[in-house]
Amino acid sequence: MPDPLARAPVGRTGLKVSRLGVGGGSAFSRAVDDAGPSLLDTCWDAGLRYFDSAPLYGAGTGERRFGKSLAPRPRDEFVLSTKVGRIGPAEFDYSTSAIHRALAGSRERLGFSRIDLVLIHDLDPDLLGESFERRFSEAVTEAAPALTALRDAGSIGGFGVGVKNWDVCLRFARAVPVDCFMLAGGYTLLQRGALAEFLPYCVAHGISVLVAAPFNTGILATGAIEGARYYYQPADPTILARTRRLESVCARHGVRLAAAALQFPLLHPAVASVVVGHESPHEVERNLQLLRDPIPPALWSDMKSEGLLPHDAPVAD
Repeated sequence: MPDPLARAPVGRTGLKVSRLGVGGGSAFSRAVDDAGPSLLDTCWDAGLRYFDSAPLYGAGTGERRFGKSLAPRPRDEFVLSTKVGRIGPAEFDYSTSAIHRALAGSRERLGFSRIDLVLIHDLDPDLLGESFERRFSEAVTEAAPALTALRDAGSIGGFGVGVKNWDVCLRFARAVPVDCFMLAGGYTLLQRGALAEFLPYCVAHGISVLVAAPFNTGILATGAIEGARYYYQPADPTILARTRRLESVCARHGVRLAAAALQFPLLHPAVASVVVGHESPHEVERNLQLLRDPIPPALWSDMKSEGLLPHDAPVAD
């Protein structure tokens, strides 16, 4: 089983992230104000050393909370990432000037002059619509050179793209030498499209993948209950049916579905960390335990034989 406290390298940056990362997204931003410090104290005391945020999360709340809580910690003992390019729910700008403005704002909110990893945020056809090709070109010709220069100058440790679409990541990787990708919900028990081309490309080129939303925003943690969420929407009948089949295999082996869901991405050699949002210290402790739950090899074999996982998906021996 993966060790949640083990450190994995991020590309060729020299940075190492804990196998369980701490997300500063919607769940963390929703946590009540007095829960923020105790939540991050729990993460730190448990040994977690990778923290990810973005200006979008809680309109800067996520970055401020991380900055306040991490300020007393030894700076070289943790990896901190944030994002650029998405300004608001429907506002995007991947230009050179926007990248520098975004990083200046993030540094102020975080209180750190150094940001380890910078991710170009939500370069997503579903979000960008007809402007996707223009914005993709802007990210390649303006955002990427700006971040490359900052990396080469030592102002940041490395950069990549944070998006849910593996095909966008693969296209970007072929255009720009990057260090990592954050793939949101894109390599899970329910989403394995990245396995055929994208993940092998990353292994071959020394690019690390950080898998966010390993529960696909809910259903792989809750199971196929009434109202189960999948990519922030009610799960459709096809997803519910597939999840029930996954639950059935897990039940036969006495394994929690959430444990299988959290461990599965980490079994691929391209994946350095799974990044999970937490609203309470209890959720941190639960996710640590899920990563430590023993999973018999027969479970993965059964999932493959029943067509729930591709036969070439890397799993525990």
